[in-house]
Amino acid sequence: MQVFANIQEFAAAEGTCLGTTEWLDIDQDRINRFADATGDHQWIHTDPAQAADGPFKSTIAHGLLTLSLLPVLNHELYRIENLTMAVNYGFDKVRFIAPVPVGSRVRGTTTIESVTEVPGGIQAKFSTTIEIEGAAKPACVAESIARFLA
Repeated sequence: MQVFANIQEFAAAEGTCLGTTEWLDIDQDRINRFADATGDHQWIHTDPAQAADGPFKSTIAHGLLTLSLLPVLNHELYRIENLTMAVNYGFDKVRFIAPVPVGSRVRGTTTIESVTEVPGGIQAKFSTTIEIEGAAKPACVAESIARFLA
């Protein structure tokens, strides 16, 4: 994990790859809990018997579940100290490239693409690729934006 003493030190790391996380298990319980939280109970996510005969041959994680892992993955990679607040500001681009089958493991690699000043702090744009262990294509590629206020 990279620890930045303040937002100025973080801003100076613009263009830096923050690294790659450990593998995270995607089990049926996680998928079911996400379905409950979002109300998306489509059978390709929550019905293993029906999904076994479907196009992916098993249940798959929701694309938005994969995207929602960004905070837990990025918290493994970096921390900025002496902050008043950090907020998600949005996304410029998100692509779900490959399905994440139940029982898979995923991990993320994140780069600080750009940093700009905003009133009271900075705004950072990150590029994250979430890969699936053993898969040829990543699950998700996302450009996310966060604001850090000192």
